[in-house]
Amino acid sequence: MTYQETLDYLFNALPMFQRIGAAAFKNDLNNTLALCSHLGNPEKSIKSIHVAGTNGKGSTSHAICSVLMEAGYKVGLYTSPHLKSFTERIKINGNDIPEKVVVDFVEGNQAFLEELKPSFFEMTVGMAFWYFAKEKVDIAVIEVGMGGRLDSTNVVMPEVSVITNIGYDHMQFLGNTLPLIAGEKAGIIKPKTPVVISQKQQETFIVFEKKAEETQAPIYFAEDAIKVKRSGSSSSGRRVYEIIDEDEKSLIEIDLHGNYQEKNLAGILQTIKVLKTLGWKIEESAVKNGLSGIVSNTGLKGRWQILGKDPMKVCDTGHNEDGIRLIIEQINELTFNRLFMVIGMVNDKDVSKVLSILPKNAWYIFCQATIPRAMDAEELAQKAFEFGLSGEIIRDVNAAIEKAENLASKEDLIFIGGSTFVVAEINDL
Repeated sequence: MTYQETLDYLFNALPMFQRIGAAAFKNDLNNTLALCSHLGNPEKSIKSIHVAGTNGKGSTSHAICSVLMEAGYKVGLYTSPHLKSFTERIKINGNDIPEKVVVDFVEGNQAFLEELKPSFFEMTVGMAFWYFAKEKVDIAVIEVGMGGRLDSTNVVMPEVSVITNIGYDHMQFLGNTLPLIAGEKAGIIKPKTPVVISQKQQETFIVFEKKAEETQAPIYFAEDAIKVKRSGSSSSGRRVYEIIDEDEKSLIEIDLHGNYQEKNLAGILQTIKVLKTLGWKIEESAVKNGLSGIVSNTGLKGRWQILGKDPMKVCDTGHNEDGIRLIIEQINELTFNRLFMVIGMVNDKDVSKVLSILPKNAWYIFCQATIPRAMDAEELAQKAFEFGLSGEIIRDVNAAIEKAENLASKEDLIFIGGSTFVVAEINDL
């Protein structure tokens, strides 16, 4: 098979949650365990860091990976979904898995895959573990796909688990209250294995404390120990944060521009501290260089990414109520004349909470990504109009962006988002 034939086979033969939604969701780990067993249990031969959470888990995973790279380690990174290329999901030291390796994996295991019939995600997790073990990484940062307890990644025994925050997302699978959702995320906490909680939330911290007690896992609420405060920008344009850790003050630059990184940073730094207590050698210079070079080291895209100026054009993959609220907060800090919002969403979520908080003074161009899960742009527009939003419908993502560019003057702002899959289709990302 060629690489393209391999991708076509994977996308068509294996149910993919990102594309079709609930029909691809598996509520147990049986397929993953069977696939890992077939592959020789590679997950048992790699050291790992396991990262869950509603928002921030992708940025946190990339940041920890970047720091460990700067510390001199060979670091695997597994994240999902991809934006542009399937190979983005599986990286070593910032380099995508080679296309030939993807082909070799599928060809070598095709008969077993057809017998097992795993989901696309289950197969990808198995491929990642196999590749990291084959390449003998020092450690791999593994991002949970959804939830935690029943997520395919939850077969690893990590050095440390990280849970970023808890918000309302995927409620049809994880529960409709924050404690229920937290219970699913807490499923990644392993016996006697440290767990870092990035944000201490009133409704959920007791869930994590109880699970940690049951499993005798040391638990660290990062915000209790590390205070983070935004402190402007550096001459290079990076965000600067003041860090207070055990009464010691320092400044850290980070090359991710979203305000919400402030909520991730304590958890990232606490995780590094825990790793150091476990014997991982990470100098302070590696921490600073790693955090100031996340994008260049790991290739992270789509997090408050500035795509152009005059007019300023920004995209962000935030897609649930908490994520969108922080995006709007950041938009409101900017100076511009008019705001244009190119927005698309998925059809298996209640979008009313997001629509209710979107700015009423913007002109919306409603679009839809080319996946079966995409909400029809006309349906989205009708729902948006009920919330007092104004705009028009242009289904194609890039045609919608082009229309916004034609309408905007140099003093205006164009935002593109609402769904990871809308951002993924931006031509100049």
